[in-house]
Amino acid sequence: MALVHFEVQRSGDYANGRAFGAVGGYRQIDGIAHFAVDPSDPKNQVIVDLPLAPRAADGRVHFQSDFSVVMPVDPDRGNQTAVVELPNRGRRRVVPMLNRVPASAPVRREADCGDGFLFTHGFTVVSLGWQWDVHRTEDMMGLQAPLAERDGVPIGGQTVVDIRPGTAASDWLLADRNHITLPAAAGAEATAVLLRRDYEDGKDTEIPAAHWRFATTSATGSPVPSRCHLQIDGGFTPGKIYHLVYQTDRAPIAGVGLLALRDTAAFLRAGQCTAAAIPSYQTLLAWGVSQTGRMLRHFLYLGLNCCEDGARAYDGMQPHVAGARRGAFNHRFAQPSNQTSPLWGHDFPFADMALCDPLTGRTAGLLDRQASIGMLPKIISTDTAAEYWRGDAALSHIDPAATTDLPEMPNTRRYLFAGTQHVAGYLGQSRHNASIKTTARYDLNVVDYRPLLRAAFMNLYAWVRSNKAPPASCHPRLDDGTAVSRDEVLRVFQSFPAFTPPDAARLPFVRAVDMGGEEAQGVAVYPAKEGVFYPALVAAVDDDGNERAGIKLPDIAVPVASHTGWNPRDPENGSSDQIVLMSGLSLMFAVDAAGQAAGNDGRRPLSARYRNRADYAAQAETVAAQLIADGYLLAADLQIVVAAALERYDAVCNGQ
Repeated sequence: MALVHFEVQRSGDYANGRAFGAVGGYRQIDGIAHFAVDPSDPKNQVIVDLPLAPRAADGRVHFQSDFSVVMPVDPDRGNQTAVVELPNRGRRRVVPMLNRVPASAPVRREADCGDGFLFTHGFTVVSLGWQWDVHRTEDMMGLQAPLAERDGVPIGGQTVVDIRPGTAASDWLLADRNHITLPAAAGAEATAVLLRRDYEDGKDTEIPAAHWRFATTSATGSPVPSRCHLQIDGGFTPGKIYHLVYQTDRAPIAGVGLLALRDTAAFLRAGQCTAAAIPSYQTLLAWGVSQTGRMLRHFLYLGLNCCEDGARAYDGMQPHVAGARRGAFNHRFAQPSNQTSPLWGHDFPFADMALCDPLTGRTAGLLDRQASIGMLPKIISTDTAAEYWRGDAALSHIDPAATTDLPEMPNTRRYLFAGTQHVAGYLGQSRHNASIKTTARYDLNVVDYRPLLRAAFMNLYAWVRSNKAPPASCHPRLDDGTAVSRDEVLRVFQSFPAFTPPDAARLPFVRAVDMGGEEAQGVAVYPAKEGVFYPALVAAVDDDGNERAGIKLPDIAVPVASHTGWNPRDPENGSSDQIVLMSGLSLMFAVDAAGQAAGNDGRRPLSARYRNRADYAAQAETVAAQLIADGYLLAADLQIVVAAALERYDAVCNGQ
C-alpha cells in the first residue's frame, strides 16, 4: 500500500457535535498522508519524470499531502461509503456544494456543514491535498512534491505562464492567481519571450525585451528584481492575454498528485489506520469540481483507477463542470491551476470512446487505457452552459467534425444543467469575480443548480451500490436540433433592445495543438502551435434566450428571466466584446406590458405569462414534480427548488 502512514495532527467533534439524523455525530481528523511509490512499477510509469525523483533507502519515491477525514463517530451508523474529494485550488468544495452552504461562508479547515445533506445520508468525506503549487495553510490543502533531478541537481527548462489581467496592474506573479511560482532561472531574461494577444485566439505580438523585466514594484514605486514576478512598462492592459515563455530552474513532479488520489483509495479500503480509528470502506466515490473534475478525467485517461496491488481504486466518479478537458496535471513544469493555455488540457481525445480526429489524424478515446486495464468506474459527468460556451463541452458527446451524436459507454451518463453558469448562482451576487479580477457587464446568473447536482450524486451512489441505473443522459444533440453554433444563439440576444452581446468571433475555442512532438513524454516546446479550430456547439435557445436542451429547473422551464452561461466583460475592464470565463447572466423580464411598451426589451412581460404569484408557484411545482418523476431531482428537494424559483419571481416583481 503506497499510503504508508497517516500522521494525525488534530482530531475532534465536527460541527460542534451536531447530530445528523439517525447517523448521529461526526468527528474530523486532520493530518498528513505520507506516500511511497515504486517508480519501476509499470502502473506508475505513466507519471512524467517519476524516474527522476530522489529515492529513499527503500528504493521508493516519497511525498506527502494534507489529508482530512470527516466521519461518523459511530462508523456502524454510516453507509460505509467514502467520498474522496480533490480540493479545488486547495479549497474544500464537496461539502459546501452538496450541503448547499451559503456562498458567503468562508473557506475553512472545518467546512460549514450547511443543511447536513451528506452527513444525514451517512457519507464519510475525505479531502486530499494533491496540488504542489498551493500554499499549504490550516485552511488550504496541498501536496509536497519531489523535484525531478539529474545527478542530484534539479532539472530546469522552458515553461510558460498565462496572464489575463482584469484590472490594470504594473506587475504580475508568475503563477495562476496567488499560487507558488516556478521562478525564473538565473539569466532567464536573455532568452525569455513575452507575447500579447487581443483575444483568446488572436495573433501574438512580441513585446520587446527592453519593455519588461523580472521584477516587482516596491512601496516607493521603483522596480525590485524578483524571480517570481513580471513587470511591464506602462502596466498590463485589462482584457489582453499575455504568455511569458521563460527558463525555470526546477520541475516539481506534479503527477504524484494523481498517485495520491489512487493510493488514498487503497488506504481507505484496507481499514488499517488504527491510530485514527478510520474503518475500511465498502464503496469509494471520487468527486471533483472544475479544475479537479478535469483532474478526474486525466486520472482515467492515464488508466490509474487500478491500485499497485491490482485492486480497483474508485467505484464511481462525479466530475462536475469539467467539460471535455483535462489539465496541467502530468507534464514537466506543470502548474495545475493553469486551465487556459493551449496545452495538455486542450488536447485530443475529448470523448470517452475511441474516435478518429479529422484535425490531427489521431485515433483515441479518453477511457481507452482504463478500459484495456479494466476497473472502469461508473461515471456521472455534470456540466453547466458555461463549459459549452468556452468551446469544449460538446466535444465530449459529439464527434470532432460535428457530424454525429456519439453513443455513450454503458458506464457513463452526462447531464447539462440548462441555463446555468459555472458556479451555482444566487440573488445579489457581485458582478466582480475577485479570483480572476474581472467584472461582468450584466448581473450574474442567479440559478442555483445544486439540487440537480446532489440528485446526480445520489444516482451515482445508487448505481454503484445497488446497480440501479440512473436516468438517461440529457444534453444538446444534433439529431434533434438542440446542438447549434454560438452564432445562432447570439442572434436571439441581438434582437433584445439595449443589450450588447459579445463578438462571436472572439469567443474561446479549442484548437488542435502542436507542442513540439514530445508530448507523450510530457515535454513541450513553448508557445504551443495552435492549429485548426474544433467546432464549438452549445444548446439552442427559445425566443426568451433560455436553453432548450438539458435538465431544466423551473427557472428555465417557467422562467422569469433569460439565463445564460456567458456574460460579456464590463467595458471598464476592457475587451467588452469578449466574455468573462465561467460567468453567466440573468436578464429579468419586464413586470407588465407597460414595461415592454417602454422599450425595456423584446420579450413578453411577466403579466403575460403568469396570472399571479400562486399561478407561478403551481407551475414551478409541476416542473419540479416532473423532474422528480424523471429521476433528476430528489423528492426531498422539491420545496427547495420551488422556493428558489419564487424568490426570483418576487425579485422581478419588486424590481430587484
